[in-house]
Amino acid sequence: MALKAAFSRPLAALLHHRYQQWLRHPVATQKRVLAGLISQAHATAFGRDHELVSISSSNDLARQVPVRDYEALSPYFQRVQEGEADVLWPGRPLYLAKTSGTTSGTKYIPITNASIPNHINGARDALLTYVHRTGKAQFLDGKLMFLSGSPELSIVNGIRTGRLSGIANHHVPAYLRRSQLPNYTTNCIEDWEQKLDRIVDETVDQPMSLISGIPPWVQMYFDRLVQRTGRPIKDIFPDFDLFVYGGVNFEPYRAKLFETIGRPVDSIELFPASEGFLAFQDEPGNPGLLLLLDAGIFFEFIPAERFFEPNPPRLTIADVELDKQYALVLNSNAGLWGYSIGDTVRFVSLSPHRVVVTGRIKHFLSAFGEHVIGEEVEQTLREVMAQFPEVEVVEFTVAPRVSTNPNEPSQHEWLIEFARPPRDVAAFSAALDAGLRRRNTYYDDLLGGNILAPLRLTSLPQGAFQRYMKSLGKLGGQNKVPRLSNDRALADGLLGIG
Repeated sequence: MALKAAFSRPLAALLHHRYQQWLRHPVATQKRVLAGLISQAHATAFGRDHELVSISSSNDLARQVPVRDYEALSPYFQRVQEGEADVLWPGRPLYLAKTSGTTSGTKYIPITNASIPNHINGARDALLTYVHRTGKAQFLDGKLMFLSGSPELSIVNGIRTGRLSGIANHHVPAYLRRSQLPNYTTNCIEDWEQKLDRIVDETVDQPMSLISGIPPWVQMYFDRLVQRTGRPIKDIFPDFDLFVYGGVNFEPYRAKLFETIGRPVDSIELFPASEGFLAFQDEPGNPGLLLLLDAGIFFEFIPAERFFEPNPPRLTIADVELDKQYALVLNSNAGLWGYSIGDTVRFVSLSPHRVVVTGRIKHFLSAFGEHVIGEEVEQTLREVMAQFPEVEVVEFTVAPRVSTNPNEPSQHEWLIEFARPPRDVAAFSAALDAGLRRRNTYYDDLLGGNILAPLRLTSLPQGAFQRYMKSLGKLGGQNKVPRLSNDRALADGLLGIG
């Protein structure tokens, strides 16, 4: 065994021991985190405005700090961008993470000296936990691929600014940087398709052992490799042992990705965001992601069905229940307070606290009162694909189709790009409808009452989603296609671009 793999094992054991200290006391750990945040930030502008100094419990926090999203907190974020110190957190942030919001345009999320370890250590701990759980460490001695945005940073009022993946690139440890691909120059290429060709040039003859990225963009990379060589990925990269991903549900992409690889490989799911590294898959084969309760973030959870109420309940880790949908709210050492991140989660374990990411609180389909969430359509598609094994899906989204004819009911429209379409499209569509009806009683009632018609399945031509994302300037990197829309903007855009 080479040096890095050998050295990782005692480090992994040490990390496991450290994690056990807070895993045994999750509620006390979160109380300690909250107390630490208040202690450090009470004298900031935000702290004075909200009298943080008087907060001694989560109930006080809920009374004094309202839940707000980026737009609602933008006056504070704007002051941070302008270079003012001591606004949300002591001093000025180390970085501003630039990210495209689905409703707010470009967002600039502060990353502070206190919060940067959360981003860097989260990814490290995920890999070391995998080593501890499986005993597999040989991937550390091969070449490591991180498909990410450009690491080039600009300076905004004295603060380094760029994409989160690019910021993280500057913190890759030296002992791993020597194994990292692509090189810095290639990573800086903004045009995704040009960048992809250069990455293929760099990696096609290298002993790749770990590949990381958002699944649809990794699939594009694999497709280019196969086109270049005429061989499956398993033959191009015989040492490829570990796939690390995050940002989207892997299941819709799993079958096609592994078919392209030509054999199974281990995988680790991460839950990274510009606002913080929140969780990772700590147990191989278990879909639950371990929530990081000791990483400078105090979590609050709002029952998803009550999120849009004027004063919804704000639960702590002590109050959550299994198999319920919660909107995630963060208070963190990045200076985020009562911050609605927009994601919804469901707890699949309470000891330890593990979640699955179920969608976006604003990405739902309820044009007719059905409130369908992302998890429901993804689970339905996965179930139906198992019934139709010939089918391969590249990408999909679901939108309402409102009828203008009073004699014809409206319906959901599933827009799917198939790598291999179903032989019986009508049966496939009927199975999708049946599966969603089982998962969502409101949708079932609407179809049963003839308020909605059965879904319409629209097959999109090859490359439609890529062309659409490219037209928006969002091809590659960390950009994702919403699973659900409550309007026709995405659907009409896809249909218009063909």
